[in-house]
Amino acid sequence: MNTQKKTIGKRMVGFAAAGIVALGVGCHSNAVDQGAFKSAINNYYSATPVCVWSSSVKFPAQADTSNEEQTKGFDALTDAGLLVRSSAEKKRFLIGSKQVNDYDLSDKGRSTWTADASQPGYGNFCFGHPEVSTIDSYSPPNDNGATQYTVSYHYGVSTVPDWAKSAEMATAFPKIAAAQANQQTATATLAKSNNGWQVTSVNPPATNPSSNPPLPQ
Repeated sequence: MNTQKKTIGKRMVGFAAAGIVALGVGCHSNAVDQGAFKSAINNYYSATPVCVWSSSVKFPAQADTSNEEQTKGFDALTDAGLLVRSSAEKKRFLIGSKQVNDYDLSDKGRSTWTADASQPGYGNFCFGHPEVSTIDSYSPPNDNGATQYTVSYHYGVSTVPDWAKSAEMATAFPKIAAAQANQQTATATLAKSNNGWQVTSVNPPATNPSSNPPLPQ
């Protein structure tokens, strides 16, 4: 009798264990692969460099020495070794002259410069690519059968070159400090394809340096 009870007890334990395993498998099969979302978004961002200016610029460039908004970015890049600076006097018709600074790429700057293929002579100083730091939420939740998701996340730039790490650069170009904080947020729409998840849209949109540049600020 005791032997029979022991046998029944072992069977019940076995059934319970099998049930737990089956439940675990079921939960796992419904889990969403957040790592795949992160990889897809990072792949999308890999073609979008983050640069000091929002638009491509051309060198040599000139800035009024009395206008700090014009000179602070140039001067920070000069201190970082990417530009060379010289003083000049610009004559103005009928109203005398004014002091200006002329800026051009240094040898180090030329090797760091990212040329704009759409505008010969224009380019930018880029310091990395956006990278997802955390996946915050996704919709629909816990449905691995969905073919489209809306994913919210935090991102930043994880690897920043030495020339962009100074306090002067962070002051002149606040986007550098913001990028390193990994606290920027965005939402992406991902669609399933034969090649895995593909980003169809991002808000706010990722942008490359554009044409018709203003004077750098």
